[in-house]
Amino acid sequence: MRALVQRVTRASVAVEGEIVSEIGPGMLVLLGVKKGDTEAEAEKVAAKLLKLRVFEDGEGRMNEPPGEREILCISQFTLYGDTRKGNRPSWIEAAGGEEAEPLYDLVCEKLDAKKGIFGADMKVELVNDGPVTLLVET
Repeated sequence: MRALVQRVTRASVAVEGEIVSEIGPGMLVLLGVKKGDTEAEAEKVAAKLLKLRVFEDGEGRMNEPPGEREILCISQFTLYGDTRKGNRPSWIEAAGGEEAEPLYDLVCEKLDAKKGIFGADMKVELVNDGPVTLLVET
């Protein structure tokens, strides 16, 4: 499981021109599920994200976890695009919808995150704070 994490001042996701979720200051998580991932990995990545110290403390150091800040989680199978050969990504490692959606839902539940719409053509808008962007893998 892979999560691309961005600290944001705001983020939103729209489907067919309508905003379906939005947050203020917090964390945007783009979540990729790999074939064979399990509930244990979903719980592990969620726990890691909740403890990830990417927010500034009173002294201006990245030393605080999300805490009460909002989280927006978007399914992102393209995080498993393999570009090692040629110029066209291969999606062979990405889990299919039947396998990925329940694990995506579990991560969102554990994070108490707002969500996009699984499998939809989504337009994600964000203002990256810092900018801070990290890749978290299980």
